[in-house]
Amino acid sequence: MPSDPPPADTLQDESLLRVMRTLEANPNLSQRELAERLDISLGKTNYCLKALLDKGLIKMQNFRNSRNKLAYAYLLTPAGVAAKTALTARFLKRKMAEYEALKQEIEELKRESLEVER
Repeated sequence: MPSDPPPADTLQDESLLRVMRTLEANPNLSQRELAERLDISLGKTNYCLKALLDKGLIKMQNFRNSRNKLAYAYLLTPAGVAAKTALTARFLKRKMAEYEALKQEIEELKRESLEVER
């Protein structure tokens, strides 16, 4: 029995969470490196970064002394840390519910399989 796909806002939240988690650990990644690490398109990466910047959840810090004037660090703001914590809690709750549903489905399939074997 296939489950319904998650709503678009849930997928968006998951993308933003993945971006925030990666940037928290690696603030100096370029957009291209971030896209490669998350295995998403550069366009989606740009969209997520813009959304996080617009919401004030990350800030960009330019490296003035850098030879590459396009070098930035993406830093989580205090609001970004709080949002990441809230998104993580929602993500964990949803994944735990999926896990419980999957366990139940596996048990049902095992029972059906045993009945067929008899």
